[in-house]
Amino acid sequence: MTAATTRRERDADRPGSATAATGDRTMEIVIEPQNDGTAVVSLDGRLDFVTAGAVRQRIVETIKDGHEKLVVDLVSVPFIDSSGLGALIGGLKAARSAGGDLRIARVPEQTKVVLALTTLDRVFTAYPSVDDAMTGYAS
Repeated sequence: MTAATTRRERDADRPGSATAATGDRTMEIVIEPQNDGTAVVSLDGRLDFVTAGAVRQRIVETIKDGHEKLVVDLVSVPFIDSSGLGALIGGLKAARSAGGDLRIARVPEQTKVVLALTTLDRVFTAYPSVDDAMTGYAS
């Protein structure tokens, strides 16, 4: 497997979950679709050049499956780089193109600093909880 190749493994016990693995790094991606066109995307691992492509792909797949209003839970993402930011921006663009939105929740302090330094804190509002981010989607 090359550095640019990703492998997704579905876990039968957790519908919507996948693991993107490249080398010694993995990113667990768990999609929790709701009945109202929303979905929670929970990430666990580094969101960087190694894992960003798989994250973006899963977000786009979720939107195509009819869940265009997303909340990305970042509580278990200890590190994000420019590729990771690009995955979130790509997901936001895809969601908005489908008439939805992408919100981020439970954002670690390091990620808040990166968002502020890149002025992406003007694009993404960091919600304190998934429930807070979901507010307003139910209409």
